Amino acid sequence: MPQIPLYDRTGKSVGKVDLADALFAEFDTFLMGRRTFAVAGAMGSAGSGAKTFVFSRTLRPDVHPNVTIVAEVSEATVAPIRAKAAKDIWLFGGGTLFRSFVDAGLVDSVELSVMPVLLGGGVPLLPHPAQQTNLVLTAHRVYKTGVVSLEYAVEKRRPDKRRTRSRA
Repeated sequence: MPQIPLYDRTGKSVGKVDLADALFAEFDTFLMGRRTFAVAGAMGSAGSGAKTFVFSRTLRPDVHPNVTIVAEVSEATVAPIRAKAAKDIWLFGGGTLFRSFVDAGLVDSVELSVMPVLLGGGVPLLPHPAQQTNLVLTAHRVYKTGVVSLEYAVEKRRPDKRRTRSRA
């Protein structure tokens, strides 16, 4: 498994950690879409007691017994997953699944890393059409490599723009 460097608050290198150890210390539930599963997750469960959920309308559960296939993104399908998770849940993969979770109001935080490379193209983080979603910066870290890590809380939208008021 790849090793990732660790730095203290001042940016001083304090060694390396196994990527799997770092992930499983923080997450015990992994969510991905069909295309990400085809590339990165086809090996089955994430291991270490972690659960993997693949959101797909075409994959058949009997063909992929080491993961849980979920047909749709909705509060009803995600609530039981959240209830069973003892640690945080990692949603990873393409922007289409991310957009579905954002549109359903099911994303609590967003962690972005800015790499010091100009690509000139690529896969959008949030493909069109997407609702505007306001974020609140909760943490940031600048690494000696030039990578900037940004952590945001997602501002929850009310389903209706009208104010809720009470009159006595």
